[in-house]
Amino acid sequence: QVQLVESGGGSVQTGGSLTLSCAASERVFDLYTTGWYRQAPGKEREFVAALGRSGTSTYYADSVKGRFTISRDNANTTIYLQMNSLKPEDTAICYCNAERYWGKGTRVTVSS
Repeated sequence: QVQLVESGGGSVQTGGSLTLSCAASERVFDLYTTGWYRQAPGKEREFVAALGRSGTSTYYADSVKGRFTISRDNANTTIYLQMNSLKPEDTAICYCNAERYWGKGTRVTVSS
């Protein structure tokens, strides 16, 4: 059973930055498209960003385009989500996903 573990969440003020990490217990990040999702309080889980198997194709939700960057380390063991210019509406629990595997999430709180 593949385990994904997110880290890097925290509390920042509007305009701040955070970098989330997701580490996998087994090789998955170069086998599947991997991504980040988030769930804000009282809302459905939504797509944030994805990275193709090759590590070069990226996809972003319109709400984060130009502010967030998804990437992967050269060993294909960790994926990242660099989040800049954070807004209060970015407050959510962020989840890492690879195929059918999900992490337990890391909380991001942005205060105004």
